[in-house]
Amino acid sequence: MYYFLSNLSFLDICYTSTTVPVMLVNFFREKKTISYEGCLSQVFFFVTCAGTECVLLAAMAYDRYVAICRPLQYPVLMSVTVCAYLVAGSWLCGLVNSMTHTGLTATLSLCGPNQISHFLCDVPLLLKLSCSDTSVNESVLHVASATIGLSPCLFTAVSYILIISAILKIPSAQGRSKAFSTCASHLTVVVVFFGTANFNYDRPDVGYNLDMDILVSVLFCIVTPMLNPIIYSLRNKEVKGELKKLAGKHGISSKIST
Repeated sequence: MYYFLSNLSFLDICYTSTTVPVMLVNFFREKKTISYEGCLSQVFFFVTCAGTECVLLAAMAYDRYVAICRPLQYPVLMSVTVCAYLVAGSWLCGLVNSMTHTGLTATLSLCGPNQISHFLCDVPLLLKLSCSDTSVNESVLHVASATIGLSPCLFTAVSYILIISAILKIPSAQGRSKAFSTCASHLTVVVVFFGTANFNYDRPDVGYNLDMDILVSVLFCIVTPMLNPIIYSLRNKEVKGELKKLAGKHGISSKIST
């Protein structure tokens, strides 16, 4: 679990680093601009991190499924090699998906004012600025949404259906509570991430509101990665124990100094 969490933490740092610095700089600019090369770079890293996190969360769901439903086989099914392959596969899926979208987007011809009413560069926003034929790009975008977005979401949902059914079969209430606590943090992160992602990319265009679109994007790109370590820390006994020890040490030192 901690191996996956370390990779998720690193991924969240990369995730926010692709959007937040440019957004903060533009706060202090009268003319808020980004170069074309910078825009494509942001698209590449943003799509890479988003796709990788989708697959990584599904891999973490499989880890929780094995831990609860196959506890005796856990050391074999989730060995160090298997975990490394799952993490490497997550990054590979994100990179391949991002390289495909970025390469296709780079071939488009932009026309008009080249203005994006948003705080980040994203593939759907660039497609609206293009005067080229975007049918191939849109088809690839739909395929990627199904494979990188929807498939991990469904896999995670099925994993938790099996997990919950296994937990309900535990006779004691204490056993059920202990089993559920091992996956509560991940389930919370999954609901927040996929919930904001689906609302951001899969909602209908009818009744489109720019302010709402920007708000959801902020939740998806900034708030969600920030909440991940907080959620895991609050649900983790080891982390809470270390925080209590740290608070106790500071309390003792303050009493001595006074």
